[in-house]
Amino acid sequence: MTANVTIVDHPLVQHKLTIMREKDTPTAVFRQLLREISHLLAYEVTRELPMTTKPIDTPLTEMDAPTLSGRKLALVSILRAGNGLLDGMLDLIPSARVGFVGLYRDEETLQPVQYYFKVPDRLDQRMVIAVDPMLATGNSSAAAIDLLKEAGATNIRFLCLLAAPEGIARMQEAHPDVPIVTAAVDEKLNEKGYIVPGLGDAGDRMYGTK
Repeated sequence: MTANVTIVDHPLVQHKLTIMREKDTPTAVFRQLLREISHLLAYEVTRELPMTTKPIDTPLTEMDAPTLSGRKLALVSILRAGNGLLDGMLDLIPSARVGFVGLYRDEETLQPVQYYFKVPDRLDQRMVIAVDPMLATGNSSAAAIDLLKEAGATNIRFLCLLAAPEGIARMQEAHPDVPIVTAAVDEKLNEKGYIVPGLGDAGDRMYGTK
């Protein structure tokens, strides 16, 4: 795997992911596990947040203590399934600014179609983390990053639950400067553009739709 792809192989991540892959896992359990995994993935994708120090008083003494610096980071959900990762990340980073990119995949062409775009201001001064559970063909993800760059973002990360080799290749071709953090890289895509072995359609499994 290339240098800008990080696979988070923590045992808790992999255990929860296995339960999510099972076809009989109920919707409520799937949604809760996605939220829990997003907590764990958030640690890795935010590893390079800028830091500074500030003087504080502990119960025993004064000290210069580490704290986040710069503007609040921006979390951008690629609708609709991205909201499952977004909710969990906001549990850990409640002060983050939030944006949304509405894209759906045309089932015939497998190309993304945009229907919504709303992001925080001053993206050029923020770390931006785009979230979507599945990096399949990579077309929608690459299109979302295109839009974020057009809006001024220069420091971008992409966070997903599962990735296919084809999706990684597409993202690296379009955006080699964007690191990818994922829980697993699966075998391939099928003829309909779904990740195999995968876990099905993440949005449908989150919300109980077909």
